[in-house]
Amino acid sequence: MKQDKKLVVAISSRALFDLDESHRIFEAEGKDAFCRYQIEHEDETLEPGVAFTLVRKLLALNPALPEPLVEVILLSRNSADTGLRVFNSIRRHGLDIARAAFTSGQSPFGYIGAFGADLFLSANAEDVALALDRGHAAATILDSNPAHNADSQLRIAFDGDAVLFSDEAERIYQADGLGAFTENEVEKAKTPLSGGPFKAFLASLHHIQSLFPPDLAPIRTALVTARGAPAHERVVRTLRAWNIRIDEALFLGGMDKGPFLRAFGADIFFDDQQKHCASASGHVATGHVPHGIANPQVLPGPARPDGKA
Repeated sequence: MKQDKKLVVAISSRALFDLDESHRIFEAEGKDAFCRYQIEHEDETLEPGVAFTLVRKLLALNPALPEPLVEVILLSRNSADTGLRVFNSIRRHGLDIARAAFTSGQSPFGYIGAFGADLFLSANAEDVALALDRGHAAATILDSNPAHNADSQLRIAFDGDAVLFSDEAERIYQADGLGAFTENEVEKAKTPLSGGPFKAFLASLHHIQSLFPPDLAPIRTALVTARGAPAHERVVRTLRAWNIRIDEALFLGGMDKGPFLRAFGADIFFDDQQKHCASASGHVATGHVPHGIANPQVLPGPARPDGKA
């Protein structure tokens, strides 16, 4: 367990930068062609990827803090050789990222714990599934069409069940339907839900928020859930029991989440269900959390030396 209060986010190169062209070359022509392409273009600066704004805003928190409490590290399936273009681009974009692991095609998930990362973001769903299986908060960054949010405040939105909370209530919904789910949540309204994979990450954000007056905090969080009344009460009481602040709570009762996330101005949204991710990704950067009953068990095969980031 981490003893310090530093917030550490690990990110893959394909989540940080737009590497679609080199990835297409890999898919069409193989690893050798991919490596040649990266080396030949290593002096060309990569364009921002889906999670670039999130990373930039995370790193921008440090100057406002009494001491630097945020670190971003790079975990990449590139080799150090092909990864040189990535580090060149990090420098040219002015991102304060100094630590990295390049694994030459192997999954880098084993280094998440070694770096003490609170969150892992990757475009590789297999790596994300492996990380979640080991108890790390992790999400697959999806192709998204995020609206430009020029506000310097970092805004992060979360789904509830199977993300911030365990999937215990969702299991009842999946097995017995909405009526049984609602009845269970009303009956257990004063019994806090167990924590999900993103509880510790939210707690780390809360710690940074607590260093500022509420109206001046550089981070704003939101719970955006398909729950509605009366199933809302258990959620409110759970966050109260955890002593974790959430700035906005949207109980949508099954409504489409995308427009609400755009209205909130989320820099990223995390959800366990593909249908909600599909709605969100048309409006904001989105991370799919393949965790809980709504996702089939993923049994990854051996990692391939394919150069994927």
